[in-house]
Amino acid sequence: MKLAERYGDRPAEEFGALFQRILQNSINDHFRRSKVRNLWTTLLSAFSPDSDDEGGDPLETLEAESDAAVFKAPHLQEEQRQTLGIIEQEIAKLPPRQREAFLMRYWEEMDIAETAAAMGCSEGSVKTHCSRATHTLAAALRARGIEP
Repeated sequence: MKLAERYGDRPAEEFGALFQRILQNSINDHFRRSKVRNLWTTLLSAFSPDSDDEGGDPLETLEAESDAAVFKAPHLQEEQRQTLGIIEQEIAKLPPRQREAFLMRYWEEMDIAETAAAMGCSEGSVKTHCSRATHTLAAALRARGIEP
């Protein structure tokens, strides 16, 4: 679809190279989003030393794993699966507004303005809900023996 929408006016000889580039970028985007979804299990900024509620976007503080780390040992995959299960349980325990803001921001990858519009509240409220959610999740995971 991207090829037809954006490059339909190009000569047919260029389609092969354009398609390859679009496909490669789409695959990279997919894996980048997957990494972000998996990396939020570290609970974003709640594990960082500064606990500033307005301290910027926690996603910007994460380091992406190297591409070689995509293929993990089975025991590491199992640990990650168990950790994700625990995180899902703890997310379910969050107050509804915090859970909604957290999932929109970090799972659906919506920005603050989009999340605020969807929730019908101010951008400051979204930041507050997300900050409280990450701190609550961090404390709950620490209590269960999970550290970043």
